[in-house]
Amino acid sequence: MTDVPSPNVNVAKRRPWNKGKIVGAKPPLRPKHVWSIRTKLQVEGRIRDLALFNVAIDSKLRGCDVVALKVDDIAPSGYAADRASVRQKKTGRPVKFELTEATRQALDDHLRATGEKPGDQTRHH
Repeated sequence: MTDVPSPNVNVAKRRPWNKGKIVGAKPPLRPKHVWSIRTKLQVEGRIRDLALFNVAIDSKLRGCDVVALKVDDIAPSGYAADRASVRQKKTGRPVKFELTEATRQALDDHLRATGEKPGDQTRHH
């Protein structure tokens, strides 16, 4: 019988890309991390990013739902509403949430800076 080399003999073993890395769900942000991010965005004058970050924290929406928000969803009268309701993309269920005073202020600052009004079809990407 002749020896037929196995096809796997000369193949170098590759290291998996995630070996030694933490995979899976990440722990939520702690309050001190949230405040440090907010402070950094304020200091750098990133009005839009601060408004979106605050909305994301207040609403607990998924990222895809936050970036799909329209002015009408959270500021139907031209000013940030106390409460909002958005239909989730993944589940299709409506989610109701309250916006804190800091978030409403950040949204109003952003709307003033950009001149966006209700009915604008602009998305905040």
